[in-house]
Amino acid sequence: MAKEQETTSILDRLPGDKVVWIIVSMLCIISLVSIFSSTSQLAAQDGVSRVEIARDQLLTILGGLALIFACCMVNNIKLFQKVSKWGLLFSLILLIPLALKVDTPFLKAVYKNGAYRWLRVFGISFSVFEIVKVAMVMYLSWAIEHVRHDKLKWLDNLARMDHFSWVASPLWKDITYLFVPTAIVSVLTLKGSNSTAMMTAGCLFLTMLVGRVKFKHIFVMGMMTICVFLSCFGLYQLTKNTDHVLFERIGTAISRSKGLDDYIQDVENSQKKDQNYYDSLDRIRQPYGAKIAIKEGGPFGKGPGQSTQKYKVSVMYEDYMFSFLVEEYGLWMAVLVLVLYLSLLARGALIIDHCKNDFAKIAVAGLCILISGQAIFHIVINCDVGILTGQTLPMISHGRTSFLAFCIAFGIILSISRISEKGLAGQEKSEESLLALSDDEIRAHYEIDVRRFWGDKTEIPIGSVRVSDSDGAQRFFAD
Repeated sequence: MAKEQETTSILDRLPGDKVVWIIVSMLCIISLVSIFSSTSQLAAQDGVSRVEIARDQLLTILGGLALIFACCMVNNIKLFQKVSKWGLLFSLILLIPLALKVDTPFLKAVYKNGAYRWLRVFGISFSVFEIVKVAMVMYLSWAIEHVRHDKLKWLDNLARMDHFSWVASPLWKDITYLFVPTAIVSVLTLKGSNSTAMMTAGCLFLTMLVGRVKFKHIFVMGMMTICVFLSCFGLYQLTKNTDHVLFERIGTAISRSKGLDDYIQDVENSQKKDQNYYDSLDRIRQPYGAKIAIKEGGPFGKGPGQSTQKYKVSVMYEDYMFSFLVEEYGLWMAVLVLVLYLSLLARGALIIDHCKNDFAKIAVAGLCILISGQAIFHIVINCDVGILTGQTLPMISHGRTSFLAFCIAFGIILSISRISEKGLAGQEKSEESLLALSDDEIRAHYEIDVRRFWGDKTEIPIGSVRVSDSDGAQRFFAD
């Protein structure tokens, strides 16, 4: 009984939504255990032990939890708004050096796994795309809220000029402040990763949808997005046989679009072990190993540390972490992981119900969609549904930048939930105090509110009941 009370008190002391904290804790535990067991190849490659990798992961988790607590201590949503408006600029500052393949002593674009996806700043390397995802969701939340309430006046000022009146229309405001930033970031991301570009664009469009941007505007912007990607594809086709190939990752996507069965057929049909044989074998080794891992896992798995495919799939601890979890722990672990990410979506919906600020609602929705959407994308690819590509499993897969970026996302969600709970608790306390008043005291309370709003000379309507607008100023009582 004492232990139960102690556990309850610890949960009660945590700032923000308790269910989200439980989800974060479960994901961190799964991450630490799975990283220790899945990184045999990484340990051999780096010349370290798995214990050292697990220790580094533990330090990353502790650092991530510190970030979450730091975000939770923010007491004013306006601070998130002020920071979020710079999300687009911050994303461009990170993406443009990658696109330009900058190579200086202090700033260097790092080529890794066939593309430029990392930056090294003063000797510290980090993955750019993971940070950009969170930054763009926050920017879009700020932009949607400002466009909805007509707070951005740049296009209105431009519309006063001759022949530019059309730019002040609601559609062009959405295109300028929402679509153009999304398109620019998606195109710059496309140079390094097709799957990340598609997933980022998809999450941002879903954020617009839950942000109640008009559907016809989203449809128009969707068609424009398709045109942008077709233009990128055309540029690749025109330059693919030259020394300066544009959007070379599109070629990678085309080669992967054949599917796993086609590559297996190429291997089987090879008359000799030529270059095509080895290329096809390399392409099927990881996805085929991931499918074998899921099949061999069964309902209960092989047991901790008993995975065999981790020795064959070189990035099992990143792009194929879900397959690894199923192989070692079985179908029940797959169900648990799915429940955690889907619970985040459900809990996010409840947090949104308590939010009174449009920016807060959109930010929570967008971040929950980003985290759960990437998880579902990862699981779908691991199950061999779709092209042969990959994304990390949020908060579980190996990767310091990804983990810390998603910790910031969770911290923002928890901070907003904490602020919303505080406002809700204050409202409930006010309602409870009113219930304790006598009839005469209640009548006097509402009369004061009405006179404060309408002025002392206004007669109070008698025999009617009207409960409040959003600020609670207009209230009538029944005589």
